[in-house]
Amino acid sequence: MDELLPKLSVFLLIVVRVSAFFVTMPLFSYRTIPAMHRIGFAVVLSWMMYYALEVPALDINGEYFLLIMKEALVGLIIGFIAYMILAAVQIAGGFIDFQMGFAIANVIDPQTGVQSPLIGQYLYMFSLLLLLAVNGHHLILDGIFYSYQFIPIDQLGFPFGEGQLAQYVTRAFNSMFVIAFQMAMPVVASLFLVDVALGIVARTVPQLNIFVVGFPIKIAVAFIVLIVVMSVMFTVVQQLFEIMLHTMRDVMTLLGGS
Repeated sequence: MDELLPKLSVFLLIVVRVSAFFVTMPLFSYRTIPAMHRIGFAVVLSWMMYYALEVPALDINGEYFLLIMKEALVGLIIGFIAYMILAAVQIAGGFIDFQMGFAIANVIDPQTGVQSPLIGQYLYMFSLLLLLAVNGHHLILDGIFYSYQFIPIDQLGFPFGEGQLAQYVTRAFNSMFVIAFQMAMPVVASLFLVDVALGIVARTVPQLNIFVVGFPIKIAVAFIVLIVVMSVMFTVVQQLFEIMLHTMRDVMTLLGGS
């Protein structure tokens, strides 16, 4: 029993990091996946990682409880960074919805339980399918496994990259909005030209009710442009997956002080 307890303490620390990672990361954190399945998957994955990692046995004392909080924080931060980068797809859909006039008709996302724009939800679902098709979920799981190389399980403190972590996360947050704007730009620019044309028509033909005519025209133009640029848009989404993985690795490097 005395030999088993230190080994069990290491396993519990791995379970804490993996479980916290599943709370915030995309795809695995959705409420449509039953909680028991997520907990079971986290325990099984932690059990496999325990035998793949060379970690010295840890005694359960006051420092051990600080390690538990540290492991939970590491898992939450890494998962949140992955989710934050992937949220650019929904932000791009929000830009498009605002120009189309769909912003008033948000829907409840069954995965997260929050309101989501219509086009944003449409693009996000296809992005998740693309993530599964290119085995991106395997790379995300690799990220939590290799996080122990950057942030050892017995490391108590966080160097935070000597203050560079906050600046890096801010730049990543900024790049997320830039990528979202790049994805939405073809549709938004086309709808802006439609608005200009409708404004000219409204001035030249005042008898025409521009509000009745303009709304279906903008919707039709938006869907036509979406169909045309869909392949280019998902090429950007593939690059977004690479950015997500690089950002996760850089955040882990800064957290570990490497």
